Amino acid sequence: MFEKGDYIVYGNNGVCVVDEVTKMQVKGVSGDKKYYKLSPIANSMSKIFTPVDNDKVTMRKVMTKTEAEELIASVPAAKPLEIENDKQREEIYKQILKDCNPYDYFRAIKTLYSRKMERFAQGKKNTSVDERYFKQIETNLYGEIAIALECNPDEVTSMIQERIGDN
Repeated sequence: MFEKGDYIVYGNNGVCVVDEVTKMQVKGVSGDKKYYKLSPIANSMSKIFTPVDNDKVTMRKVMTKTEAEELIASVPAAKPLEIENDKQREEIYKQILKDCNPYDYFRAIKTLYSRKMERFAQGKKNTSVDERYFKQIETNLYGEIAIALECNPDEVTSMIQERIGDN
């Protein structure tokens, strides 16, 4: 169970801070049920209430500083995703966001970046679907790494771009 003040990753919402662990009166639910009140870091105006025992949305502690450093070091070795057709592309991105796996985030970022560069080389614009998922995945991953390394997400962006550029 998470405690007040913990930073956690909560599904598509990315990093959230646990504002409170409380019992709520919800129609049809026992009054003993505990809920987290979460504030997403990427959207401070938003609040999320979720049952402590919610097993439908991925909830996990933010990675440690050591895990973040190891993850960044692994960027050059991360293989792009193998997506056989465009119809499955969005479903794969949705699943990656749902699973909240930082390594898969990197794989998706590499895939999306490569695809963007290929399209530009052909004189085409990036697709709106690719752009939307790139931004969301990048925001979730870089936000988590920034919390772990106690820096801001822009610094993380620079670190990652250097690693990807080295590859």
